[in-house]
Amino acid sequence: MKSGKFWAWVVFIVSAAYFFIPLIATFEFSLRLRRGVHSFDAYQIVLGDPRFQATFLYSVVAAVFTIILGVLVVVPAAYWIRLRLPQLRPIVEFITLLPLVIPAIVIVFGYIRMYGSNSPLPFLASDFGASALLVIGYATLALPYMYRAVDTGLRTIDVRTLTEAAQILGAGWGTIITRVILPNVLIAVLSGAFLTFAIVIGEFTMASLLNRPAFGPYLQNIGANRAYEPAALAVIAFAITWGCMSLIQLLSRFAPKSANRPN
Repeated sequence: MKSGKFWAWVVFIVSAAYFFIPLIATFEFSLRLRRGVHSFDAYQIVLGDPRFQATFLYSVVAAVFTIILGVLVVVPAAYWIRLRLPQLRPIVEFITLLPLVIPAIVIVFGYIRMYGSNSPLPFLASDFGASALLVIGYATLALPYMYRAVDTGLRTIDVRTLTEAAQILGAGWGTIITRVILPNVLIAVLSGAFLTFAIVIGEFTMASLLNRPAFGPYLQNIGANRAYEPAALAVIAFAITWGCMSLIQLLSRFAPKSANRPN
């Protein structure tokens, strides 16, 4: 028993060192912009760069619209499948896993071919259309995480009983979804939303090939032309991602426990 605990601690310490030592080294390197002393000059330069502010704001706005689109698509679909079409669950789960299998570059090249300026739906003929297409692409990339978060939330509630009770009181389908189901799975939806936000903030491939002024291409551009600023940006991006993950962990404490319903 003691031997098992010893090796468990060894594995934990080695894993923590593997994870934190490169991060600490990156942070320490980002402080070396001023020769001979440690300073936050690289962070000041990055945060004061108008391109950083513009691209980060663009990605935040894109993340918000991606989350809204994901909620509008996933919540009704997952609810209806759990309520009326449980036989389709394996098929839908397989479809939602496809963005993990198909590379983003393949998806975006398909978008370019299908929605170019000469297509019946020329999204890429305007900046607004290209940004809308980017949001759709981001929603596709985030689909596996959003769907599983919402599906997990739906498992913790009695969907059929809540629906029947709402119908007895005269509620329509829109009211049932927005005022009965959504509040009960809000924690799960927020978890999927934070995962979506973390994906959108650092995504490079789609934004670059669609020529959008997003944060991911800015990170790559700075990394190709500077030394210390990319390290500072990496630490900032890591902090944003871990902030989202910490919020998910915090929200999960308030999530209802699984009721193990068969619906």
